[in-house]
Amino acid sequence: MAQTTTGTGTGAGLPKGFRSADQGWPELHRIPHPPRRLPLLGDVLGADRRSPLQDSMRYARALGPVYRRRVFGKEFVFVWGARYAADLADESRFAKHVGLGVANLRPVAGDGLFTAYNHEPNWQLAHDVLAPGFSREAMAAYHVMMLDVAARLTGHWDRELAAGRTVDVPGDMTKLTLETIARTGFGHDFGSFERSRPHPFVTAMVGTLTYAQRLNTVPAPLAPYLLRAASRRNAADIDHLNRTVDELVRARRAGDGGGQGDLLDRMLETAHPETGERLSPQNVRRQVITFLVAGHETTSGALSFALHYLAQHPRIAERARAEVDRVWGDTDRPGYEQVARLRYVRRVLDESLRLWPTAPAFAREARQDTVLAGEHPMLRGAWALVLTPMLHRDPEVWGADAERFDPDRFDAQAVRARPPHVFKPFGTGARACIGRQFALHEATLVLGLLLRRYDLRPDPGYRLRITERLTLMPEGLRLRLERRAAPVAREPAPAGGDGDDSAARCPVHRAGD
Repeated sequence: MAQTTTGTGTGAGLPKGFRSADQGWPELHRIPHPPRRLPLLGDVLGADRRSPLQDSMRYARALGPVYRRRVFGKEFVFVWGARYAADLADESRFAKHVGLGVANLRPVAGDGLFTAYNHEPNWQLAHDVLAPGFSREAMAAYHVMMLDVAARLTGHWDRELAAGRTVDVPGDMTKLTLETIARTGFGHDFGSFERSRPHPFVTAMVGTLTYAQRLNTVPAPLAPYLLRAASRRNAADIDHLNRTVDELVRARRAGDGGGQGDLLDRMLETAHPETGERLSPQNVRRQVITFLVAGHETTSGALSFALHYLAQHPRIAERARAEVDRVWGDTDRPGYEQVARLRYVRRVLDESLRLWPTAPAFAREARQDTVLAGEHPMLRGAWALVLTPMLHRDPEVWGADAERFDPDRFDAQAVRARPPHVFKPFGTGARACIGRQFALHEATLVLGLLLRRYDLRPDPGYRLRITERLTLMPEGLRLRLERRAAPVAREPAPAGGDGDDSAARCPVHRAGD
């Protein structure tokens, strides 16, 4: 995980609030924009408010590695070329920028780890207090609970299989990852697999994410009028999230279901190791919501995309399954270290995150006046949005076949041959995702368990469609299952080298962080 120093906030003193690109890019006229720009409205012809990320990818292909768009009088600069993205990753010159989509979540998440501005001190306090909760020792303890939740998933899938039904992959992955973060982090059980409909917490969470995205599609002065009903629903969703978390915290303070040192215990009981400062009750609420939302929404998407690609590529699925059988053998409950040895399964996950990183963009702002990649002047506080799916498709890095699904792009030799900062599914720098090791371990474990238990059969008529709600998810993905025979006994694993079951690799190897 990213390590930061205590004390000064990253980017302290930078300009605050939204800044149109024409305020921070002195030579903005040099950056291409879409044709047919309309007065007042800007570059909206052909755009779909339900798919802004995919619209942005389409413009990126047409306009190149740095381009701009004007929407309702606001100018945005988008970056996806690897050379420019690597420059933006320079922590000495750039910091995280809380862009409009993320800022729209601040009414619910406030100064939580994901939504805090750089000048707000609570993100650094929370990071330093919670970082030990993602240590190797903590992860090994979470592993047991991950196995228990995964057993509830396979039990549910066994029942669907017995009934002759296909499985709802995104819906079931959402149940799995919500229960996993709720149990491991907060000692809570939402009972997701016992429900026929999504838990109200999930419904409220999806509502807030969807509303945050919709806010970007209307002029700000008109939002109170055009989104009046949606605003009322969003307020009700936020109230539900707050009440759910407040009850969870209240029960913990009352001694009901102690977490034995889990994330909630750390939030409530742990002081900063240097300053002695503790998280305030309001910040505890915001951090819990941040972890419950971010800790399951993105991982469920990553698992769903990976299962889609495994079903579409049976030879790749068979190679991954052979690795699971070889490394895990006939053990019912694979150990923590055995998950780290699933090298090829991890490559499948990485390749899925390359094509569809479920957190599909991150924004960076200049700490001081600078020149991006030696070409584009930026004033202090100017910012750009990095389109991660396009960065992950840059043909100069990934080749002319960048759209093709190929897990071998992440074998050790290929990774070493690539420059740093070209694979960024978890953001970059000091504000990169604190829980990425948790997410990668959980997802690798679950993929291994499902591959060992089932053959995955796709619907022949299904074509991948993407649902956007700040995060990405396959839309309408259902798979047919066939139960596999019990795995064969484990064979001795080859030692060392770059075999598929060699030692664990860095969570984001060669990411540059």
